[in-house]
Amino acid sequence: MSKKIEETVKFIQSRTKEAPHVGIILGTGLGQLADEIDIDANIPYKDIPNFPVSTVKGHQGRLIFGTLNGVRVVAMQGRFHFYEGYSMEEITFPVRVLNQLGIKALFISNAAGGVNSDFEVGDIMLITDHISLLPNPLLGPNNSAFGPRFVDMSEAYNKQLLSKAKKVARHHNIRFQTGVYAAVTGPTYETPAEYKYIKFLGADAVGMSTVPEVIVARHMRLPVFAVSVISDLGVEGKIVEISHDEVVDAAALVAPKLNIIIRDLVTEIV
Repeated sequence: MSKKIEETVKFIQSRTKEAPHVGIILGTGLGQLADEIDIDANIPYKDIPNFPVSTVKGHQGRLIFGTLNGVRVVAMQGRFHFYEGYSMEEITFPVRVLNQLGIKALFISNAAGGVNSDFEVGDIMLITDHISLLPNPLLGPNNSAFGPRFVDMSEAYNKQLLSKAKKVARHHNIRFQTGVYAAVTGPTYETPAEYKYIKFLGADAVGMSTVPEVIVARHMRLPVFAVSVISDLGVEGKIVEISHDEVVDAAALVAPKLNIIIRDLVTEIV
């Protein structure tokens, strides 16, 4: 994998000479942040050696380099999922590449179903911890050049960034929740019984992404900030039939508020 990463990094550096300070992964329906970036380079995934290609609606599939609120960033406008048939190595490969490009922190967003009865559709949930029901992306031989064999996950989500995000949200009068994110394989949405099970495990929201990227980021000691937009509810009495289009639309409505949080938070990376 090291050779593939090196090849990919060299290609990207041939397209832009700017070194990004913060990496951002934009989830389902949350690609609007790209409109706020002063773009230096825009590279479709299909043109990048060894990169997977987004196959899901709401994931445009391009790597954007530029400046956000005066900070050099690289944004993935679209991510990859286990349910698309990609391996965990392929899903997390871009995080390895972003790390080699020199980012100092990774910001991740997603759309998720809320299982906390206090949540409402449209809520922003700052992720404090996670429960993984996906295969671990670090299974197999360990490359010590990336990180240790056994990775501490006692602070998967950086507490300082979380605290600063809360301050930003309060400053802008943006309603937010905090909670635990559970990651499942998808692509089916959960049954009512599965929602109950996930809530019983201790989660507040459930989705089909994010955790593999977080684990690999922490393997490389990258600080992580992550956030979910609650696009539907898995709460007894509030469960309704849901489609992917509705998830995309619900996330897009909240995206402007989330963009404010991320825009201000990038300036806190030192």
